[in-house]
Amino acid sequence: MALFVFKRFVEIGRVAYVAFGPHEGKLVAIVDVIDQNRALVDGPCSGVKRQSMPFKCMQLTDYVIKVPHSARQKYVKRAWEKAEVDKKWAETSWAKKIEARQKRAKMTDFDRFKVMKAKKMRNKIIKVEVRKLQKAAAKKQ
Repeated sequence: MALFVFKRFVEIGRVAYVAFGPHEGKLVAIVDVIDQNRALVDGPCSGVKRQSMPFKCMQLTDYVIKVPHSARQKYVKRAWEKAEVDKKWAETSWAKKIEARQKRAKMTDFDRFKVMKAKKMRNKIIKVEVRKLQKAAAKKQ
């Protein structure tokens, strides 16, 4: 019985998230592996032109599109759209966390104040309901 530690491997067609650099936050597909440090990537639907990118910049996702070795951009784009990568990515918790982080970073002081007040109200309602349940439990005993 073989137990694998890793689930995502660098392969042709693997979709990766660009963690930092000029294309930070975009999705790319690995089209070719240049050497152990770099890959040729293409992001036809995310606006990333075909280029060499170090693996250190990329974080591999669970998605793989079916493209041949060194496929042209139109084939990569066709496979990307067929696999509905953008739609699947938007549904992941990873993408939702990134979006929430960006939303939080763009908040104004007044927005933070409104969130604080909403949390206080929520906690107050929860506290009242918990006390009601505790009183009901104490009466039963």
